[in-house]
Amino acid sequence: LIVFDVDGTLIDSQQMIVSAMNAGFDDAGLAPIDRQQVLSIVGLSLPVAVAELIPDAAPQTRQKVVDGYRAAFQIARIREQAPLYPGAQECLDLLAARDDVLLAIATGKSRRGLDALVETHGWQPLFVSRQTADFHPSKPHPAMLQAALDEAGVAADRAVMVGDTEFDIAMAVSAGTGAYGVGWGYHPSARLMSAGAALVAPDFPVLSRALQ
Repeated sequence: LIVFDVDGTLIDSQQMIVSAMNAGFDDAGLAPIDRQQVLSIVGLSLPVAVAELIPDAAPQTRQKVVDGYRAAFQIARIREQAPLYPGAQECLDLLAARDDVLLAIATGKSRRGLDALVETHGWQPLFVSRQTADFHPSKPHPAMLQAALDEAGVAADRAVMVGDTEFDIAMAVSAGTGAYGVGWGYHPSARLMSAGAALVAPDFPVLSRALQ
């Protein structure tokens, strides 16, 4: 089983995420937040991410940020879908064509957001399991990955998690699966390696070869 993260791994959603977060901050009456601060928390579930960014804010303020983010991100998604990283679709198609490989997703996105993405890219047949933040604790808790393993009927030692943040890697380590990082996402390669990644691929062709 090969389990993919989404934002920063398959799709390049940086600008959409930064803009949506600052829209949420504006709705809550807060000053704009630095781009790198926003990108540092990508991969966490949205309420957890907002709590990391404004730990001293009142719960009502955090909720305003969350609600504003969701509304702004939905508008951005309708206007312009975040693009796939070069080689992402080819990698998925190559792996899906194998009869000894199953594919899954484990993402901090909402189910609604993931379903829209899957429909846009015609991914319905590709993934045997789609795990989202709606029904599980935030990464790096291993619940999402464990649910994907259970749904696919695959043991942890026959699986690998592919992601761009230390939260993905730490989740894999906790679940007992392999962990591959990608070098084009939100966290630097050194951070992924220190979290336990077996490798950090510089591009999708290298990742495809490693997975095969």
